[in-house]
Amino acid sequence: MSGSAFRELDLHPALLKNLDALGYTAMTAIQSRSLPPMLAGSDLIGQARTGSGKTAAFGLALLQKLDVRRFRIQSLVLCPTRELADQVAAEIRRLGQQLHNIKVLTLCGGAPIGPQIGSLEHGAHIIVGTPGRVEDHLRRRTLALGDVNMLVLDEADRMLEMGFQESLEAIFAQLPVERQTLMFSATFGGDVKVTAERIMQDPVHVEVEAVHADSRIEEHFYRVADDGERLTVLRLLLQQIRPTSALVFCATRRDVDEVAAALGRHDFSALPLHGDMEQKDRDRTLVRFANNS
Repeated sequence: MSGSAFRELDLHPALLKNLDALGYTAMTAIQSRSLPPMLAGSDLIGQARTGSGKTAAFGLALLQKLDVRRFRIQSLVLCPTRELADQVAAEIRRLGQQLHNIKVLTLCGGAPIGPQIGSLEHGAHIIVGTPGRVEDHLRRRTLALGDVNMLVLDEADRMLEMGFQESLEAIFAQLPVERQTLMFSATFGGDVKVTAERIMQDPVHVEVEAVHADSRIEEHFYRVADDGERLTVLRLLLQQIRPTSALVFCATRRDVDEVAAALGRHDFSALPLHGDMEQKDRDRTLVRFANNS
């Protein structure tokens, strides 16, 4: 069913109109296989990797179910990182921009909690956040989840690997039993499987292999005999290829800092990005990279 048109689905006319405006016509594999059961109200486990179109899949499902006339929190999307939560929230806003007055609020760690409390006081339809910060709001009683009818766990395996199990359990305890639960994960085993069995009701399981077109990705391997020459090889390759933007992965955080500094000394616009940096500095770097600035 991959490649089927969104118009074959029973979606709200405003959503279909917006999909046309965005240039979303044919569905990806995960969308064509997961959207029908999600729209039918079934719990669903989707095994798909980043770039498969899963965000649009569950975004359309929760927007279709949303009653915009009820200014209550009806959907909760949990993500492992603030960066992913911001991306998911932005995509949901894009998908729902033809629907009247939808409010999507992000609740993530690394940001001041005061403004989030103020935003919650004014209400929202959809919450997208990280488990730790959502749990924090529940403890402070600044967030109520009694009206949630759809829970989405995005990249569930990463959330569990990052140690969010206790936060997730605290959140599950505050959610209505009668709800639709959607779980998306690159892997399905161990803790992910145990969690799914406890919080889901007879879920549909959809697995989609990651497929990349040969025309889109080229791989080249360069053997460097002397480790001391690797930076020179990297610099020369960048000068030859002249990419609009590039990601350079290093083995350690120290290597990241050293490579970024060395490239900077050769007039490359290079910035480090790793877990030892403050959240605001990581966010600023990602925004600059996304904007080619």
